[in-house]
Amino acid sequence: MAIITLTTDFGVRDHFVGAIKGFILSEIENATIVDISHRISPFNIVEAAYILKNAYKTFPKGTIHIIGVDSELTPLNKHIAVKIDGHYFIGADNGILSFLASEINPEKMVEINIHDRIESVFPVLDVFVKVAGHISRGGTLEVIGKSINGLKMLKGLSPIINNDENQITGSVIYVDNYGNVVTNISKQIFERYKRGRNFELWARNHKFTNIFFKYSDAVNFEDDKYVNKDGEKLAIFNSASLIEIAIYRSNLDTVGGASTLLGLKYRDTITLNFI
Repeated sequence: MAIITLTTDFGVRDHFVGAIKGFILSEIENATIVDISHRISPFNIVEAAYILKNAYKTFPKGTIHIIGVDSELTPLNKHIAVKIDGHYFIGADNGILSFLASEINPEKMVEINIHDRIESVFPVLDVFVKVAGHISRGGTLEVIGKSINGLKMLKGLSPIINNDENQITGSVIYVDNYGNVVTNISKQIFERYKRGRNFELWARNHKFTNIFFKYSDAVNFEDDKYVNKDGEKLAIFNSASLIEIAIYRSNLDTVGGASTLLGLKYRDTITLNFI
């Protein structure tokens, strides 16, 4: 039984997602289809890469992941199929898969070359589902494409370290459903350059001197007057081991979130100074 995941920027209002699922069920008998997200911001490959990287690992090996973000075929946006960490990924060579391959070397990579056999203006449906069907039936990647040696790199996901190694300049790469703001500064990089020094984390004019490991760490539950900390700003290492700026028990409809209360948005600069 094939497991097929879908990650797209198609939303849920139009027919696109339903049509893709219908074609998968027509092509792949007994397929299990899982929606990772269809609410990726339009053409936002950084957001897609972050979401997919943090979701795919929970699926069984052999799962096939279809990526419908910035997927139009152009001379600069080839279609590829890649095997990484025992999983198959089908999408465009626009940088998304380079983020997944940044820590694990791909096992196989091909540029899909079946377009001359398929007339399509909707490649996620017509081409990517055909490739998924081929893989699900035990077909090899070499049959549907020619081997490639590398992937297009995704810019904007690596923070900058100054020459004195006392400052890390990062940026916001994702804002989640709670309004929490995810940066591209990892726990690994933070610990590598901290070297026992104190630090100040700056997001606009907001300063943080502690980074917690979970949201509730910001609350002293033994002190009654501090229990109600709704709306308190904090920084944590999130489940992806990235620094996240959050509002405790945030709700965009009531107390607000870090994105709204602190005025932070995608690509804003985050600075970490060691002192």
